[in-house]
Amino acid sequence: MAKGNLLYAQSGGVTAAINATASAVIHAAREHHVKVLAARNGILGALREDLIDTSKETAAAIRALAHTPGGAFGSCRYKLKAPEVDRAPYERLIAVFRAHDIHGFLYNGGNDSADTALKLSKIAAEFGYPLTCVGVPKTVDNDLVVTDCCPGFASAAKYTAVSVREAALDVAAMADTSTKVFVYEAMGRHAGWLAAAAGMAGHKADDAPHLILFPERAFDEADFLARVKATVARVGWCMVVASEGVRGPDGRFLAEAGTVDAFGHAQLGGVAPHLAQVVKEKLGCKVHWTVPDYLQRSARHLASATDLKHAIAVGRAAVKYALAGRNAVMPVIARNSDAPYRWKIAAAPLEDLANREKKLPPEFVREDGYGITSAARHYFAPLLRGQAPLPYGKDGIPRYIALRNHAIVKTLPDWNP
Repeated sequence: MAKGNLLYAQSGGVTAAINATASAVIHAAREHHVKVLAARNGILGALREDLIDTSKETAAAIRALAHTPGGAFGSCRYKLKAPEVDRAPYERLIAVFRAHDIHGFLYNGGNDSADTALKLSKIAAEFGYPLTCVGVPKTVDNDLVVTDCCPGFASAAKYTAVSVREAALDVAAMADTSTKVFVYEAMGRHAGWLAAAAGMAGHKADDAPHLILFPERAFDEADFLARVKATVARVGWCMVVASEGVRGPDGRFLAEAGTVDAFGHAQLGGVAPHLAQVVKEKLGCKVHWTVPDYLQRSARHLASATDLKHAIAVGRAAVKYALAGRNAVMPVIARNSDAPYRWKIAAAPLEDLANREKKLPPEFVREDGYGITSAARHYFAPLLRGQAPLPYGKDGIPRYIALRNHAIVKTLPDWNP
């Protein structure tokens, strides 16, 4: 990239490991004496010229980012329209980059973020502005194509598997006189990776979760109810894990709320309470349900050591690619073997990742459609492995960092979309 500053931004739902990537980016840039600016609240911060000077933070604070969940600089869900539809945001971004000598842009997010970085790389070339754009992978949904897995996913998967196992012990203890069916809702709109990871909680035939519902398979209510009833009769209780994006035979989400988010995606109202109501009405069982929601993506106390290593590696690689002028690429994780687990970082063109989703492979779903296969277990096992220790305070609570986030002085007029 041309000599100048790097701009780093976080996008979409944050994770337990995205700040580890941010920490790696800043440390790697400092090793090359390159200043990193951070956009507050993702691409919106860049448009608003709301930029943070990370050089004002101590090395200790940046190190502490690696074990702090959330998004240290703020994130957003905001999709840029195509340049031919609305060119003004792109002109504004180039103006902001010129004003602050930014020649490298690192966007840490999923497939929509890859699309933003790709569009910006193309428009900068049209403007004749020297800008190297690098996408940086992150998503608990694990739905980025090309990469073997996505930083953030393994920790959320571990949280899911552990929570399901622990909740199962609770339900089993009370099933004689209390709850007979427990429904756990996992994130995953179109891809059932997190729901599938719940399968790691059990190993024997009647271990929980007894039934897993994937968005890749149409929901059959009659078959589902028959299996719940049979499980309760055989085991004494039944635990169901459902991906939030479970769909009926007509292709509609079971929990579709009738509204859309900033990306135009249908907003979901909760598949767990929906299923719980169906079971209660049709089978007469006492049912409890839970929607972990943000808990599953923010649980740094259960982070996977593998996930942390991935998050740091993609951050360092992103800086390396940017400084080398490798435009419109993303560092991805390439798996060489399951046991022993071996992997490396490789560069993938953003063209191959933007706006594409990786579904759960059919060979990962059990023949009856309600569980995972040995192939899935081989895939998940190394991702969930290892602990990522935290520093704890005297009060027994993890010590997380809050950066000072010093804003740079604005030089441009306010942005009016």
